[in-house]
Amino acid sequence: MKRKADDSVEAIVKDEGPLKKRALSEYDAAANFRQGLFEKSVLGDYTQQYANSKPYKHGVIQNLITPALLRTVRTEIQQNLSFTPKETDIYKIHQSGDLANLDGLDDSSLKLLPSLLTLRDALYSTAFREYLSTITGSGPLSGRKTDMAINVYTPGCHLLCHDDVIGSRRVSYILYLTDPDRPWKAKWGGALRLYPTETFTGSDGQPTKTPSPDFSVSIPPAFNQLSFFAVQPGESFHDVEEVYARTEWEEEEDDGGRVRMAISGWYHIPQEREDGYEEGLEEKLAEKSSLVQLQGKADRYDFPESRVRRYEDVAAEKGPSGANSNGKQAQQETEEDEAPTEEELDFLLKYLAPTYLTPDTLAELSELFAEESSLRLDSFLSMEFSSRLRLEVLDQEELDVADEEPQNLPSSFTEIEKTTDWRVARPPHKHRFLYQQARDSNPDSIKNPLQELVEDLLPSKAFRKWLSKATDLKLESYDILARRFRRGLDYSLATGYEEESSRLEITLGITPTSGWGEDDDEPDDEPDKDVVTEPNNNNNNNNSADVTPENPSVGGYEVYMAADDPPSSDDDDEEASSDPAIPIPSSITSAQQSTKPAKAKAKSDPAIYKSSTGEDGDDGVLFSMPAGWNRLSIVLRDRGVLRFVKFVSRGARGDRWDVGGVFGVCDDDEDEDGDGEREEGGGEGGEGEEGEEGEEGEEGGDRGEAGERGGKGGGVFDNDDDNDDSDDDDEVNDNDSDSDDSDD
Repeated sequence: MKRKADDSVEAIVKDEGPLKKRALSEYDAAANFRQGLFEKSVLGDYTQQYANSKPYKHGVIQNLITPALLRTVRTEIQQNLSFTPKETDIYKIHQSGDLANLDGLDDSSLKLLPSLLTLRDALYSTAFREYLSTITGSGPLSGRKTDMAINVYTPGCHLLCHDDVIGSRRVSYILYLTDPDRPWKAKWGGALRLYPTETFTGSDGQPTKTPSPDFSVSIPPAFNQLSFFAVQPGESFHDVEEVYARTEWEEEEDDGGRVRMAISGWYHIPQEREDGYEEGLEEKLAEKSSLVQLQGKADRYDFPESRVRRYEDVAAEKGPSGANSNGKQAQQETEEDEAPTEEELDFLLKYLAPTYLTPDTLAELSELFAEESSLRLDSFLSMEFSSRLRLEVLDQEELDVADEEPQNLPSSFTEIEKTTDWRVARPPHKHRFLYQQARDSNPDSIKNPLQELVEDLLPSKAFRKWLSKATDLKLESYDILARRFRRGLDYSLATGYEEESSRLEITLGITPTSGWGEDDDEPDDEPDKDVVTEPNNNNNNNNSADVTPENPSVGGYEVYMAADDPPSSDDDDEEASSDPAIPIPSSITSAQQSTKPAKAKAKSDPAIYKSSTGEDGDDGVLFSMPAGWNRLSIVLRDRGVLRFVKFVSRGARGDRWDVGGVFGVCDDDEDEDGDGEREEGGGEGGEGEEGEEGEEGEEGGDRGEAGERGGKGGGVFDNDDDNDDSDDDDEVNDNDSDSDDSDD
């Protein structure tokens, strides 16, 4: 069913000939609503309730439509419409064809949906538009520009935090069509959740509002319930809670599959030639859009904050391991003195698997990285350290299977930050996850393995040397971050990197649970035959695991993508929406893509529902991988490349964990003394407006035997001739056929 632009608010009725149009009278419109709805006392009650509501003004009307009509509408939808799964970084839903303007359908389709047409015309009738306008105080609402769609949420579906502000929207609404004979239970999820905002005042005296990481109002679905609110720039933040799948320990019940069906849409400002039309108003509203806030001053209130450190600035106070050196100044290195010292090798062997320190392995890594601009290294950490790290992660997670919640984490972000080492990334219309950065105090205190990664290994001069050898890049700065994505809560939406210079991004995946789209077996720290997994350059899903109701996707995968072209201004078939969204192709969860430099493009809009793959067969995926254990990804990120971590479903077996870093890369033509000016493009907490690191490596690529260290002293990294016996163990594994299990 193709949607066409249509400004009519007339009803379609069946005549003896073709379908005709007639204006829906006020009396006919009112007859479709429950009896007594339009009485002054009822209107007054709803108006008062709306005015007193928090965290921002919103309303709920139960039993809006005559039950017989709405039941018939539901039946028509079930019998005559099909729904297509749609997934982006911000949502996962099933959507019908474009139904925002039903008048654009052909006559044969219209004859199948008479009750849906009647409902549409009742909702956009003069009588009901004036009713909502009175309650909300929004001002006149357009009867010419109708905007509605039918969305279905099944277990695993969700819509993340956004504010609906764009273009001419004035009031948002949701009319629920859940099973009238099977009342929806709040424990099934699917609630509309509203977020309070916090106001910051800048040095210029101008206020900026950002949403809290925690919602304050939850409105569960109910048949024939209308939820609505005036669209308010920087304030009307909301999401749709994930619809939860039934767990294996949950008592069986007749839940109908937990299908959350709803008609949702917007009322717009009056259009030209309508009463109440204001010339230039739509442009003024656009200036207040959340899309502008995503690129503006609100970024200064994002967390985590970037903590970029230049190596030359810390050289005087750090020893070779990167740890405090009792004030003793370290010897300055020259560009030529990049060989590791014996002390540095001993330090790296505490953390890294020995195979990754051999010259042949590093030569392979460098060669492959030069070709692909990305690497994925399995079993990266040494067996001893990874065992300690696994125990630490499992101890912190401590899942209570019965309650499906971490026992040791409070529910609110303020309590988490008061009582634990974790901080909460925010605002939630960009990202939400737990994070840790290097502590400012007690550097010599006893550290757990996670803190050792963040404070000792990844910032160290020794690791910088190793990473430079593996990528053949000169690194000048670092920003390190540990992240924990809680199941049923956390994600990182797509943001671009807009600096001119490329930067190196690494992520060490330390997710100990299985079921993320790879092997369902327990992770194995034993080194295998091969060392390096070569990324798969084929954008297909030949290696995809079947995603079925019995084996649902749980998200948590990380993606690098080239952005879509901006929608054409003369495209009448597309309707803009509030927040940028990145369509996720079906191939994304199975294959690692090459991360070559990508041409920057503007983000697409979430309401522009396209096929996953473009006309040229290119789905835009540059690199992707699911959560996993002890896998390191290394990606050279260029300007315009988008990056996100998909929402982690509550159906996951645990949280998604990683530790990663952003490393500034010296330009080839930069002055040797470092005086040349260059932009670092933000750090791990930055990314312009977002600030994440990446995720872990994926399955498939196996590592070589944990064998010889290749000699002690300065010759290990750069000795290409003395380790001939390691050639057989250090092969590059083209692992296109081993990624059997996908994440989505």
